[in-house]
Amino acid sequence: MKILSVGEVLWDIFDHDREFVGGAPLNVSAHVRRLGHSVALFSAVGKDHRGEETLQRIRALDLSTDLIQRVSGQPTGTAVVESDANGNPVFSIARPVAFDFLNLDDQTLSRLRDFAPDWIYFGTLTQTESRNEQIVNRIVECFPKAKRFYDINLRDGHWSLGLVERLSLLATALKMNQSEAEVLFRSMLGNRPFRLDEFCDYWSSTYGSEILCVTLGSKGCAVFSDSRLSTFDGFSVEVVDTVGSGDAFAAAFLHGIAMKWPLEQSAAFANALGALVASRPGATPLWTLSECRQLIESSPDISGESIQNIFHLQVEPRREQ
Repeated sequence: MKILSVGEVLWDIFDHDREFVGGAPLNVSAHVRRLGHSVALFSAVGKDHRGEETLQRIRALDLSTDLIQRVSGQPTGTAVVESDANGNPVFSIARPVAFDFLNLDDQTLSRLRDFAPDWIYFGTLTQTESRNEQIVNRIVECFPKAKRFYDINLRDGHWSLGLVERLSLLATALKMNQSEAEVLFRSMLGNRPFRLDEFCDYWSSTYGSEILCVTLGSKGCAVFSDSRLSTFDGFSVEVVDTVGSGDAFAAAFLHGIAMKWPLEQSAAFANALGALVASRPGATPLWTLSECRQLIESSPDISGESIQNIFHLQVEPRREQ
């Protein structure tokens, strides 16, 4: 499978001078690459020290930097990460930065056509810059047979309802967390009590996505497909750092639906990989399929046949040097 990932690469900056290269499109790309897929990452960095380091880190993740553009006069993106009262990450993101200035020139478009993606992954943050939203639309038009995975990832001050609605109209599959679902529910349907089934039915029917997935933290996830909402339990781990766990979930879920797995199997694999990443520092830590399998086998609700199907012919992830 070929996946084109469009959007931000940036540095997540924590206290005590901890920094990790990330951004949802990069994180998702790293995980799906470990699962054996071909990945093209289309983003931009500045002509600065962080930009050079970003390119090195991307290559270390076994990803090509051919579509990572260098932007003069703009810094590489950063996000200062703090925690709210519930322990959830809160991001302070400076703008404008390099990823706000993507350029879909003839050379880039030719490379994308040579790549010919089966899936196009994008989020919200980069598309708050109107020229980048136009680029995503152009890419979708150029590859009408490619399916689209929209990972909402709302960041305070970096989204609008109109933008989310327009991007949702492009999506074959759409993923968000429960807090984001509640925000969108109130934005569209007023102050009525939040009901997940009502929201999913409304959003899916209004914007036409085939699959809508809502992550529920440690409780797992809910998936709306064929007018039906199903919930799938999560896995218990000792949480170290939740930054990037949703991106790992998205990568694993995208892998499952692209491989045409039953929803139970896609959700179980996604819940397990998201939990593993949350148990380690950084957004793209090392993990193995055997660790995912051990977590899934710990659930009495997942059949042995499903577990066998999930890991049949899986390629063990590449371990960085």
